[in-house]
Amino acid sequence: MSFDTPHGTRGARQPGGKLMAWMNRWNMHRIRGNAEKVMGMRALILSTVGAKSGTPRHTPVAYFPDGADSWLIVASANGAAKNPAWYYNLAAHPDTVQIQIAGRTIEVSAQQLHGTARQHAWHHITSTADRFAKYEQKTDRELPVIRLRTRPTPTQ
Repeated sequence: MSFDTPHGTRGARQPGGKLMAWMNRWNMHRIRGNAEKVMGMRALILSTVGAKSGTPRHTPVAYFPDGADSWLIVASANGAAKNPAWYYNLAAHPDTVQIQIAGRTIEVSAQQLHGTARQHAWHHITSTADRFAKYEQKTDRELPVIRLRTRPTPTQ
């Protein structure tokens, strides 16, 4: 499925600036140190390739387990009107993604969920973490739900 969620017309202020950059670095340090939760949520480090720059990008993101070797993430940006930059990086390079979780680096592929699959995943996410339901209320943008699945390693 495609990554096709447009910007909204209203929403919260998108997190950013020097303080947010510092918090992201601090949270990534904690995740790499095997912290199970960051700010009360399970978190992973999402490593993408910049959609325009081609530069590696790393972002701490809350995740929700989705069975064996599969994780759900939400491009919420705190309920901002615009999708976060990493969403566009995934859209441009869905098969060039890594996550760091539980002391491991895992090659994954990204897929945006739509329709019934998104509804089921969204119910799971909001029943686990009600803050995401609150983010949804801040904006008129549908918050993209992304499934990350382990990519099979090529045999030599």
